[in-house]
Amino acid sequence: MKNLLKLALVAAGVFTFTQSRAKPMVKDTTIGHKISKTTKKVGHATTQTAKTVGEKTSDAAKTVGHKTSELAAKGAATVADKKYEGKCGPNGETVYINKDAKYFYVNKMGHRIYVKKSQLKNSSDMKM
Repeated sequence: MKNLLKLALVAAGVFTFTQSRAKPMVKDTTIGHKISKTTKKVGHATTQTAKTVGEKTSDAAKTVGHKTSELAAKGAATVADKKYEGKCGPNGETVYINKDAKYFYVNKMGHRIYVKKSQLKNSSDMKM
């Protein structure tokens, strides 16, 4: 019985000691608010960066696509159609004649732009 009483007193002492030494948990709302603001700022900055990268990638892809289309169209026109020597397009473009005797040049997006013979200019005038 003495041992049981000693054990109960030691347990009560340990329990009392731990309760007196434990600090009450205080919730600091300002830290959570600061973390929340910082998280929002980082998230917003990340979103803006992603949009910027996406737009630049899109612009670069369009530029590459247009150039590829232009080169493919010019290559096809060179093989299939005749180049009109001595004349050029309104801005100095190479003019081709297709099988139907229509004049055209290829613009920077790879589209055939058909022109009348009266719209063509002399190549010598454009090489100044």
